Amino acid sequence: MKQTLLIKYSEIGVKGKNRYVFEDMLVKNMKSALKVVDGVYEVRKASGRMYVNCEEKDLDEAIEALKKVFGIAWICPVSQYDRLSMDELKAAVLKHMQETYPSLEESTFKVNCRRVDKAFPLTSMEVNEEIGGILLDAYPQLKVDVHKPELMLNIELRPYDVNIYSKQIEGLCGMPVGSGGKAMLLLSGGIDSPVAGYLMAKRGVSLDAVYFHAPPYTSERAKQKVVDLAKIVSRYAGPIKLHVVNFTEIQMKIYEICPHDELTIIMRRFMMRIAEHFAKQEDCLGLVTGESIGQVASQTMQSMVVTNEVCTLPVYRPLCCFDKMDIVEISEKIDAYETSILPYEDCCTIFVAKHPVTKPRLDRIQKSEKRLDGIIEELYQKALETTEVIEI
Repeated sequence: MKQTLLIKYSEIGVKGKNRYVFEDMLVKNMKSALKVVDGVYEVRKASGRMYVNCEEKDLDEAIEALKKVFGIAWICPVSQYDRLSMDELKAAVLKHMQETYPSLEESTFKVNCRRVDKAFPLTSMEVNEEIGGILLDAYPQLKVDVHKPELMLNIELRPYDVNIYSKQIEGLCGMPVGSGGKAMLLLSGGIDSPVAGYLMAKRGVSLDAVYFHAPPYTSERAKQKVVDLAKIVSRYAGPIKLHVVNFTEIQMKIYEICPHDELTIIMRRFMMRIAEHFAKQEDCLGLVTGESIGQVASQTMQSMVVTNEVCTLPVYRPLCCFDKMDIVEISEKIDAYETSILPYEDCCTIFVAKHPVTKPRLDRIQKSEKRLDGIIEELYQKALETTEVIEI
């Protein structure tokens, strides 16, 4: 007998002839996640199943690492045997129960046998009855409930091995990162953008990121906060290339020349231009923001239309229909919230107008931007050339 982890996926299972592409991507991501923890791990596909083999002492660390891998629906610690007779199967089940539940309290149970090995002499139903009988004899505190059991004992009789398991640890589901293309995340020091990155990664999108830094108005601690948030997102999304753009001179020039009620929109348009430049450079297929409709002045639908106008790539806003409590809940779930609320302001909050326009008109914004002609181009180029790239 050996201890192993059976990995179950959900959404990948509905794929057609190219399912193997998603499976291979998931295997690759699992191997990558397990590299950072101690122990020796073997990830393998076998007969429509995925397994992670490791020493029993390393199971807990492996499970914690795999719980951050998108594409996994369930992680099941399995007692795995070579082919067994019925008497050997009964003994193996009792051993599994003793080791897994050393102090089993009164509860309901169900046996669920999956008989893939058609050479096994008993049918699935007959195995269920036989195993259920020995469990009732061994554990008088148990009662059968085939509809909503508290304990589900799963038995898989396969041609070359037998799996016995009763615990299923919930994974993140979603799609394997890398299977959905690549996008550029506009990452600020707030709550929203890390959550947006997390949700895009859940749909299989790998990420790079851009952060707009405005020294001396924003401190090095504000920059480090964003680096820390990128590290948190990368636990789920994999490696991230973070572009730190020095945005101070562009912001100051906009502040000096443009109407103050339009500052946020015009700054946002220049941010989108710069983010798209790096997105195309990194072969990204779109931009990602943490905007939610109506949350602030720059996030009304009218503002988003004006912002989008400068982009040729699509702009993805996975939080657009979330309210703040929804976003905070996910932020706490991924351990980003405490970092996001650290009191180091980003460039957007420093230069926000007292009374920003909430329904900007594109023609007026373009007219205001015309005032920057002959001035902003050099500053824009300088910002691109002095961008710092940090590998996360």
